[in-house]
Amino acid sequence: MKVDTNSNSYTIIYASVMVIIVAFLLAFVASSLKDIQDANVERDTKNQILISLNVDASDVDSQFEQIVEDKLFQNGELVAYDGPFNTSYGAELKKGNLHVFVAKLENGETKYVIPMTGRGLWGGLWGYLALNEDKQTVYGAYFSHESETAGLGALIAEKDFQSRFLGKNVYKDNEVALTVVKNGAVKDASVEVDGVTGATLTSNGVAAMVNGGLKLYKDFLGAAVATAEVEEVVEETNEGGNANE
Repeated sequence: MKVDTNSNSYTIIYASVMVIIVAFLLAFVASSLKDIQDANVERDTKNQILISLNVDASDVDSQFEQIVEDKLFQNGELVAYDGPFNTSYGAELKKGNLHVFVAKLENGETKYVIPMTGRGLWGGLWGYLALNEDKQTVYGAYFSHESETAGLGALIAEKDFQSRFLGKNVYKDNEVALTVVKNGAVKDASVEVDGVTGATLTSNGVAAMVNGGLKLYKDFLGAAVATAEVEEVVEETNEGGNANE
């Protein structure tokens, strides 16, 4: 029997079969590449942590393993984290555990890297803040975003902005005070960082992420922050999710 290739039914059947075949192929390819994709995400996360430590890694996996330990601040103690490497931290946060990356640099100095997440103008923000051993001052920073405006909010991912945090104090009057203010509006250079010009909402998002993220770690840092404030930050973090997920 001759098939009428010009009929509507033939067109619908042909299109349906092609959609099924293409969907199957895409699912197969995605499944085949999942391990590679996961490895790339893990390597990129490790590199972000190394960047916050001002380490220019030529071999990310090797250098990360040599100088960084993945730990949890759990029940008031810093303990080894023995699970698979995480690229997001919400699951442990819900258990009351906080990831802390402890780095021993080549010069023997110890640094503590704190992960944090937030919201910008158009989507999620995330970053890592490296603190000196005294947990009082910033050693390095890394920030990135999902979809902030190129040339404006997206500049938070640039070295120029991140370097503004170096040497800043975490506390003022025994309270977490590190924050980002409107560009040119810095009044206390010890705890305030100039935001990105023309990107007020993104800068505000980074300010909330940094200040709120540090407050989550108040017991680890030793800061006197009201419990109510910390609970509010936890709730906002859970609602915002993790941009790395």
